[in-house]
Order: sequence, then C-alpha cells, then structure tokens
Amino acid sequence: MKIRQSSSFGNRLAISLPWLLAMLSGLMIGACFPPLEHRWFACLPWIALAPLCWALWMLPRPDSLKKWALGAFLLGWVSGTLSFLITFFWITTVTGLGWVLLCFVIGIYPGLWALFASLVLRSIGESGDPDKRWLSSWRNLAVALLAAAAWTAMEWLRETLFSGFGWNPLGVALRGCIPLIQIAGITGTAGLTFLCMLGSATVAITVERLRREIVAGRTRPHFDFFIGVLIVVLVFVYGVKKITTPPAATIPLRIAGVQGNVPVYDYWDTKCEGRIMEGYLRQSRIALGMEPDLVIWPEAATPRPLLLDEIIYGQVKELAAHTPADFLIGSVHYEAEPKGDYNSAILLTRHAENWQIYNKVHLVPFGEYVPFRKTFPLFSWIVGGKVPYDFDSGKGPAVLSLSARPPNAAIKIGTLICFEDTLGDLTRRFAGLGAQLLITLTNDGWFEHSVGTRQHLANAQLRTVETGLPLLRVADTGISCWIDGSGRVKQILHGEGNNTFVEGILSATIPVPLHPEATFYTLHGNLFAHACLGITLAFSVLAIRRSLI
Repeated sequence: MKIRQSSSFGNRLAISLPWLLAMLSGLMIGACFPPLEHRWFACLPWIALAPLCWALWMLPRPDSLKKWALGAFLLGWVSGTLSFLITFFWITTVTGLGWVLLCFVIGIYPGLWALFASLVLRSIGESGDPDKRWLSSWRNLAVALLAAAAWTAMEWLRETLFSGFGWNPLGVALRGCIPLIQIAGITGTAGLTFLCMLGSATVAITVERLRREIVAGRTRPHFDFFIGVLIVVLVFVYGVKKITTPPAATIPLRIAGVQGNVPVYDYWDTKCEGRIMEGYLRQSRIALGMEPDLVIWPEAATPRPLLLDEIIYGQVKELAAHTPADFLIGSVHYEAEPKGDYNSAILLTRHAENWQIYNKVHLVPFGEYVPFRKTFPLFSWIVGGKVPYDFDSGKGPAVLSLSARPPNAAIKIGTLICFEDTLGDLTRRFAGLGAQLLITLTNDGWFEHSVGTRQHLANAQLRTVETGLPLLRVADTGISCWIDGSGRVKQILHGEGNNTFVEGILSATIPVPLHPEATFYTLHGNLFAHACLGITLAFSVLAIRRSLI
C-alpha cells in the first residue's frame, strides 16, 4: 500500500513539477521590481529564470512534438503572465479587467521565448549521447548565449509591436548597480536584460551539469560558467572606468519643479479650476523667491488650454512679468489647421511673450486614446467614461531652447511627457537632436498612491545612462526628482516619512553638460536588440529546415 501511495505521489510530482518551476520563475521575476524588491533579493535578476530554463531543458519531454511545443509555450506563458500580474497590479486602480487582459496578452511573449528555448535550444547537439549533452562547455555556452539573445529579442518585440508596452524589462532590475548599468550607453537596456538571462541560463545548466558529473563520479572545468562570469566582470570594469572618468564641462541650471498634488479627477471638474490655478500660482510665487532659471509645472497642469485661454495665459504672464525665469508648463493644446488635440509641453520665454511647444508623440493606449474606438466598440465599453475623447499624436520629437543664461549658452531641453521616459528609442531621438537635459512632465495620480510611480522612476533611470544626459522629473503627484547621467537619483521631493505624494517644490541646481558627447546608443539605437532578434530568427529557420530534412 505504501509503495502504491509513493508511486502515485511521484507521478503527481512529475506532472506538476514543470508548472511549479514556471510559477517559481514568475514569482522571482515579480520580486525583482517594486514593491517586492529588497536588498536581500539582489541576486534574483541573475537567477529568476533558472527554474523555467530547467523545466524546459532538463525534464522529460513528451514523445509528441505537438504536445511538447504546446507544453513549452504554456510554461512560458504561465511564468510570464504571473510575473506581469504581480508587477502590474497597480493598473487595477484604473481597471481590473484591463489589468488581467493586458497580462494575459503580453504573457504570449515569454511563451514564444519558451517555445524557442525548448524546440530549438534543447535540441542543439542532441545527435550525440543524450546523457553527455549537458557536459560540453562549448555547447552549454552556445545555449546560454542564444537563450539570452532570444529573451532580449522577445522583450524588444514587447516594447515595439502594437504600440508597445516595454514597462519593466528584466534589465531594469539591475538599476541599483551603477557601474554595471553603464553598458546601456552602448547596448541600451537590452544589454542588461541579456546579462540577466545569461545568468539564469548558466545557473540552470551548471546545476544540471554538476548533478550529472557527481553521478558519474567525475567533474571537469566549466568553461561556460567562467566565460559567463568573465563577461559580467568585464562589463562591471567598463562601468567603473566610465563613472570615474572626470565629467565634461557643465552649466549650472537652477530649477524649481512645482508638484501640485491635485487629485486627478479634479481636472475634469469645472468647479475646481480656480483652486487648481491658485495652487500652482501660489507655489510658483514661492519658487521665484529661490531665483530659479526655470520654473516647471507638470503634465496637463492647467485645467484649460494654456495658450488658448486668455484668463489662464494672462495669469501666467503676470507671474512671469517680473522675473527672467522661463516657464515650462504641461497643458492640453488644440490646433485648427491641421486639426489636432494634443497633450503638450509649452516653454514660455522672455516674460512669457515667446513660446515653443512639443506635442506628445507616444500616446498611452486606453489612457490618452482608445484603439479602434469606432470600429471595435468593445474596447471603449471596457474603458467606460474614463477616456472621453482621443488625443492626437505629435509629429515627432522637438528640442526646446531656454533663454540664454549665461549669455550665448542657451540650454536645449528634450521634454518627455508621461510614460515617454520609459521608451529608450524615443528618448535617444531627443538626445540626437542636441538636447542637453531631459525633462519629464508627468501625472502619476491616475494610479493613485500605488507602486506604479516607483516603477515609472525605475524605468526612467535607464534613459539617463542610455543617453548620458541628466533627467529631471516633475510630477503633479508621485515622484519629482532629478537623475544624473549615470543613473543615480540625486534628489527627491518628499514630505514626512519620505512620502512623495505631497504638494511642494523641488528646488535643485542641475549640472547640465555644455557639449554632451553622443553615446553609441544615441547614435545607433537598439542595434544590440536587433542583432539578438536576427540571431534568434536565423536559428529558428535553421531548426525548421533541419526538422524538414
């Protein structure tokens, strides 16, 4: 009887083990990001996907190719979906159904990676003795590198296709290791993701190889493990050299970022318009006493269009009349010809007599517009009345020029709105146009006091390393701060108990590079991610051809 129970338990364990390992990877990925991240979990980005790799490569596979492929895809989908459900839980402050649907859909990307890892990578070198397959260092190194390339390609596709949702790529989890993340100036965040996946694949392979060698009673040098470690060490050394290099010449820019802490739905209430403007005007008067060069209001700060409303524009002009400071203000803007409704950043110079404008390029689906609103009403029904109309997308990045202070040294700024600072390829285009300072205007109040604002900051940190430019973030509520060109958060506006959801003024002097040197990433973009995609597709084609022969 005991033997039967033991056999039954063993069968159930064999069936459930792959799913348990996949879910373990999902939980570990989720723990790499706020709110679960912790210094005790610092190793997680390097091992988070090891359980999933082990399930795909080491456990017995079905005889049926169809069942094998379906099982591999579902393992990756379960792992990815679980990690997204954990990290994107803050979306429930806007829509619970949208949170679930989004996670289920983007879980397809890890599923596709698992399909590649299982069907293509597991079969590499399988013509020899299966028991000796995982004992070859060079074979194992090839598998680990290809697994890392495929995961990197998958994340780039998630960021790009169908408007893209590139929030929380795995490489962002390394942002606390400042020397290591400097490689993003060459590879973008994709290079950090590659390192994380390389670590997980190497750990899974090394554990299996050690198990087999112990059973065989003989261990040999693991060149694949040492080469993987060497790659990470070289990246770290490069980063140390980069951050210890004396900085180039800079210009001090005194800024005052006004955080209004206005409840987001008050902007839709006409009864609150006077109170909202009075709050920003009052704080700006206080800020002007600090003698800033630039006063900044966050995304959509004015309750009506700044340039089209005589009362609001007049209030701002009166404020600017007696100060040399420029004003950068987030507002909506309407144009009649060609017709367009925009989420904009407006720079007022020369006592608000002159203005420059940037219209947001990358709109947030279901936040600033509803896809297929008229042709597929289901989406509009899901969102309800929370997105009453659609914004239009701007023509492209635009660099704005501050008044010349000091003389003949006007600073050029690249202004990002809302989630645009999570998009590396868009941000580098501002740098390519000559921006010396990046400024994000945002309002994370849509997601209340959730962890979404901390994740937003985490993703934005990598933009500074990719471009080599400092980034100033001014939020209506959330986290107003500035980050230097190496990804270090230098100053955060907060109240008692480090509460960032407060009304206040971020006053800082930012050293702006006088002649910033364009990084490799600024010049060439996601070349590393594209190479990873090309390699992945090439090996997929070779695997298909091999199966047809």
